[in-house]
Amino acid sequence: MNLLRQLGVDRPVSPAEKTSPAKKTSDSLNSDGPEESCGDFDIRIARDGTWYYLGSPIGRKPLVKLFSTVLRREDDGSYWLVTPVERGRIEVEDAPFTAVELKVSGEGEGQILQFRTNLDAWIEAGPDHPIRVETNPATGEPSPYIVVRDRLDALILRPIFYELVELGVEQEREGKPSLGVWSNRQFYTLGALEG
Repeated sequence: MNLLRQLGVDRPVSPAEKTSPAKKTSDSLNSDGPEESCGDFDIRIARDGTWYYLGSPIGRKPLVKLFSTVLRREDDGSYWLVTPVERGRIEVEDAPFTAVELKVSGEGEGQILQFRTNLDAWIEAGPDHPIRVETNPATGEPSPYIVVRDRLDALILRPIFYELVELGVEQEREGKPSLGVWSNRQFYTLGALEG
């Protein structure tokens, strides 16, 4: 699959790329990856989950879904689109997916939380798909995430996070009162409660 041809364009090749062999920048991509590195694709995933190519939104959701199936994250935190014949690095502002809907079933420790991503995949929070909240040390602003697959996260959008907070129960964690939610008998801390 030629990724950029899927967008209906041929990728411009720089003079340096024409005269030098492809530089392989990641050992894990080299071991099992394709032979041809295309360097950086001018693709960006914005914090709200919108995919851009050459600064314009990619309007075809089926194409974005296709690209998302070949998205990989490396140990160094870089993101790549990887197929058997090519690979290219892309920019991800925060997380490559967003959680846009929440379904709740059951209650207490047996409660199940399911999240729909911006690409219509459903993820059930549990041991394979944990929820975590990172806090900006400068602003105190929380950024909640759920693991989608293989080190790829979805940013839980603010309205969905507020739904989680409404479901929250108080538990003592590390000797401190915390607010969190249960899913698949796992407790996920959303934040500390002031004592």
